[in-house]
Amino acid sequence: MPMRGKFPIRRTLKYLEAGKVHLRENVRILTINYTRFGKQSQGTRDFVFWHLPQLQFKNPIVQMQTFQDITPSPFIRAFLADGGEVLIDIDGKDKSEILERLNKVLGKSEDLLLAERHTEQKLHNPSNFGFENPRKCICVVPGQVPCPLLNVLPKELRGKFKESLKDRSLKPELEELPTYPNFKKILKEEQRLKELEEKH
Repeated sequence: MPMRGKFPIRRTLKYLEAGKVHLRENVRILTINYTRFGKQSQGTRDFVFWHLPQLQFKNPIVQMQTFQDITPSPFIRAFLADGGEVLIDIDGKDKSEILERLNKVLGKSEDLLLAERHTEQKLHNPSNFGFENPRKCICVVPGQVPCPLLNVLPKELRGKFKESLKDRSLKPELEELPTYPNFKKILKEEQRLKELEEKH
């Protein structure tokens, strides 16, 4: 981007992202009234020049308008979603005082911003699974084991089969067995028949 015009630093992304005022959701329109000449509006003129671009960047859904030379004293008027209005007197204040006052009256608190950032990170974390997250189960991720509800798992991946393999004496017999849905019952029946033969 060519660095032309008066103080082109105001149009850089780094400068715009450095803004600290996040207006509440119920603020719809923000108007700034000031005069182009005189000491009373000097701080307001500096605020509009330096901080209004940051304010617009951080609050894209809020309509912002400046009115020059309509009233003798500068003020900020905010129109809320419920039809109410908020007037902020900024007569004789410098740009930093105006920014602090605007943040205190119409801005979100630090705790609220921290909570919003935390929930946003939670939502965008790809390792989260469950009903409140975009992915309900890990089985939808490519390369993972499919859901046993949809696809029947092979016998090597089932817990019952692994437990029966713990007994080393039964391992060769289990490998030879066909994959019946109730192969444990068949195995127990065979063991019982062998024990009966040994007793007689």
